[in-house]
Amino acid sequence: MSIHIVALGSECPGGVGSGEEAAGQGQVQGSLLWSYLGHGARELDPTSTTPSRHPLNPAFMEYQSRVFGDVRVMVRDCPSWDLLDSDWASVRSVLEQADIVVIKYSVNDKIAFQQVRNGYAPRLRPLLRHWGMPVILVAVGARLNDEGPPCTCPLCASDWSSCVPHGEGLQLSRDLGATYLELPSLNNFFVGRYFGSVLEYFMIQCLKQKAKERPDKRRGHRFNEPRPPHLDQPARLPPVRVEESSFSQDLQWLLERGVQFADVVFYAGDSGKELGWAHAAVLCAISPYFRQLLVGRQAWERPMSRCACRERDGPHSLLSTWDGGLDDLPRPDGHLPGPLSRLVVKDPLLCLCLWETLMFLYRGAWEWEYLEEAIAEKLKNPLAVAQLMERIRSFVGREKAPRDTPTPRSQQGPQTLGNLFNSPLYSDVIFMVQGSVLPAHRAVLVSRCDVMAAMFSGKYAEARSRVVPIHGVSSDTFLAFLEYLYTDTCCPASVLQAMAVLVCAEMYQVKRLQHLCEVCVCAYLQSMPSRELASTSISVIRLLRRAKCHNADQLYVWLLHFIANNYLIFSHKPDFLELSEEEREQVERLRWPSRGYLQELSEYQQRRRQLRKSRCSIM
Repeated sequence: MSIHIVALGSECPGGVGSGEEAAGQGQVQGSLLWSYLGHGARELDPTSTTPSRHPLNPAFMEYQSRVFGDVRVMVRDCPSWDLLDSDWASVRSVLEQADIVVIKYSVNDKIAFQQVRNGYAPRLRPLLRHWGMPVILVAVGARLNDEGPPCTCPLCASDWSSCVPHGEGLQLSRDLGATYLELPSLNNFFVGRYFGSVLEYFMIQCLKQKAKERPDKRRGHRFNEPRPPHLDQPARLPPVRVEESSFSQDLQWLLERGVQFADVVFYAGDSGKELGWAHAAVLCAISPYFRQLLVGRQAWERPMSRCACRERDGPHSLLSTWDGGLDDLPRPDGHLPGPLSRLVVKDPLLCLCLWETLMFLYRGAWEWEYLEEAIAEKLKNPLAVAQLMERIRSFVGREKAPRDTPTPRSQQGPQTLGNLFNSPLYSDVIFMVQGSVLPAHRAVLVSRCDVMAAMFSGKYAEARSRVVPIHGVSSDTFLAFLEYLYTDTCCPASVLQAMAVLVCAEMYQVKRLQHLCEVCVCAYLQSMPSRELASTSISVIRLLRRAKCHNADQLYVWLLHFIANNYLIFSHKPDFLELSEEEREQVERLRWPSRGYLQELSEYQQRRRQLRKSRCSIM
């Protein structure tokens, strides 16, 4: 008697690609099944220098051994999934002759695992369930980063790590109807104790089944039965694209053209000449030095620079408050009267490069190389450039050079203004939304939203009023909208909240936020299992109507394809009749499964019933 085992996948991170010669003798001997079979495993042709190949599909390597004394085990192993795409029909024939199927993957190769889960598992699932053969799913390797549970946010779950979590492997085994195992390594203990025990159990069950039936009857039984119709995969959902962030460019525009909302003015310490205007909210959010300098109540509470110049009188700060006799300065047109901070720049190097320094701070305080190049082009003195760079680092609280400890771009820029979100510090406008008081800063709002810029800069009542009422939007939705303006990120907690923020973003013409909400809605719906999608109270048809009403074109097209891919679920819901004639035609054209497949499936089931009736048992 013999047992046929088909193994798919690679235990090594990276796997083996098509056309590579790595799948040789060393690859075979380092595999999971070869390790289990031990010294008894051998090639079909021991004299050959290359592994034996299956005659129908060369992607499978063949070797054999004996277990339980006289039971012959034939193993067909394909280490690369990409090799199976060349001839899927021959793969079906190889799988049809298998008694046991073993699927392997490395826990440290998440890309390969996602390829198996999304691309190959849907093909194998109907075959394995129809033939009823046992399947073993084996995860091999020790995870490199098991610090904690992954993030559940749908926008960043895929970027959590490069390792495959235990839950994802367990879910794949449930989808395939497989037995799930995890082996930290391929040593004799784990392979023999865990994998060997499970494999031997299925081999014993297989031998018992073969002892009851004749092999020719068992093999002929499958070929005589009608084959089920082939079900194609549903069409891919269209991608939802999000435009690149313009956060740094928006704050740069605020520094260059947002003088109307400036409340900090700089003067030269030696001549008293006005050097430029800035915004206290942005400076306090980006620089702890300015935060202590502008917010401190007493003069002695203001900080001394860490890189202060030492003279005979001792260390002194780079900046100080205005000590002149001017009571007020002329404001730009439309500017509300309010507190004005006057700062004197005592350092001559900072006076010369104040504009470059402010531009660096406004763009997020991460473009150190560009700042150094701009300062070097203006000063023409390497020593002076080094001194000024060290003083600028004191503004942002960095002691080491950026080249020694590089700061990722994602940790600067939008993260800095998050300290001002929903904070009364330097707030010059208050939004009243459903009885909630939401403080904000005009400088940030006009730089991030064109509608806000027109509202606060034009001849509207909001331009001269400190309290602005907001109607037609809930407080939570408007708070999420403000959070995006300050942090450039958005992560709603549900589909309904994402749609509410999308409507608010369309109202204020913030396209990128609208695209982010579209991504959130798609991610939430796509993560729902079929059973939950069928029982949920969320009406996808009404989401489609709202997406079309509020110009969410990408979400509208995506929802049409999503309804078509889940046609059997949505076609039985009452709101399916709300689709227009054009939309229903498009859904019918893209529906999955198609009408042709359902007809073939009905004919197949009818032939099987007739075949069962034709068989009789003689008592």
